[in-house]
Amino acid sequence: MATLADVARLAGVSQATASRIVNGSAKLVTEELRTRVLRAVAELQYVPNAHAQQLARARRSAVGIIVHDVSDPYFAEITRGLQRVATAHGRLVMICNSYRDPDRELEYVELLRAHQVAALILAGSGYHDAAFTGALVRKLEAYLGTGGRLTLIGRHELTGNCVVPENEPGGYLVGSEVFALGHRRVGVIAGPAVLTTTSDRLAGVRRAAREHGRAVPARRIAYGNFDRDSGATAAAHLLDANPGLTAIIALNDSMAVGALAALRARGLAVPRDVTVTGFDDMPVARDVTPALTTVRLPLVEMGARAMAIALDETGDEPRVERIPAELVRRASTAPPRR
Repeated sequence: MATLADVARLAGVSQATASRIVNGSAKLVTEELRTRVLRAVAELQYVPNAHAQQLARARRSAVGIIVHDVSDPYFAEITRGLQRVATAHGRLVMICNSYRDPDRELEYVELLRAHQVAALILAGSGYHDAAFTGALVRKLEAYLGTGGRLTLIGRHELTGNCVVPENEPGGYLVGSEVFALGHRRVGVIAGPAVLTTTSDRLAGVRRAAREHGRAVPARRIAYGNFDRDSGATAAAHLLDANPGLTAIIALNDSMAVGALAALRARGLAVPRDVTVTGFDDMPVARDVTPALTTVRLPLVEMGARAMAIALDETGDEPRVERIPAELVRRASTAPPRR
């Protein structure tokens, strides 16, 4: 690759002059010098060294994002919002997939600190893991000590700017819908038990059950990985362990789609034989047959708000924005058959 020295040599100027022109310095140069340098840049196809520019500038330009899995529709939608705002502010986004591996998340925090990102956004759920949380706090404090900014999406056992989706109220909304229809034998497909997102959504369903004089015993809860295949496996387990089940509440849409497949494989019709609900309102929720009753979270907006907060350098007090959940009724729910 061509270097700045190559550009200066071809243009017949000093390296300092070439640097001022290439980097848009406020120091004035003649139009003739500018033309010569830019012609040399084009001829050599010179690209400035981003790391060197980062060190030379007081303003950091990149933003680091740690997600569980960007191929997951939930995180894909959030990332759309994050990138939309970052692009509008001329920022480079560095996305890291942890695949729900806490050790990998810790490594990424260190890596992004080494890259001197202007802001760090943790877009995945918090963990019920005291040792991990303690280690994460120490690494984030070291990052914040360099002048970086931090924003969290979801409920974390951390202090700082955060965008918090109303997972517990959302669980309550979908639970109330199912129990109000008259269902008594209700199964729940939950996500990984270690995640705060899972425990919050499950707590909302249980609150709705109590208000309707019902219960969600442990034998009616199966844990998946927030993906389609684990949803199908969990639905099969619930049906085998609980004969006569009339409803399944899946705590995300991907697992609900898996549940629909498992029911179809057994010749059970939705919602005639079994009601099924989801959570998040992914685009697929509208397209499956029957269309899913689900809880809508404005995921793109969540990402946009998180990035806007991360890039806003005004104010020192932590900002907390709560994102409301909304029940969306579609064709996958009905009263139980008599």
